Amino acid sequence: MKNVCSEEALSDLLESSPAVLLLFGGAHCGVCQAIKPQLEKLASEEYPRLVTVYIDCQKAAAPLCAARGIFSLPVVQLWFGGQRFTEFARVFSINNVRAALERPYRLLE
Repeated sequence: MKNVCSEEALSDLLESSPAVLLLFGGAHCGVCQAIKPQLEKLASEEYPRLVTVYIDCQKAAAPLCAARGIFSLPVVQLWFGGQRFTEFARVFSINNVRAALERPYRLLE
């Protein structure tokens, strides 16, 4: 999972990658730290073309998170073709993310 902490780096990544999963989290967020490896495993095993990105909202990336309207953790966003496809906040499961990824990811093939 790539770490991003600036708007410029995030914008470049979203424009250059056809499929991106963003995890907005924090070091002091237990749920964030628990789902991070599960999302990494999901991407590597089932969606290898999906770029996974971690944005630590409790450290250097706090201004980025505020600018993007992220005020609670965790938040997962799925982006396809530079456009936000869906977002999950606070209460969701890995299966929710998997189900949301299924159809748009297959269109990449």
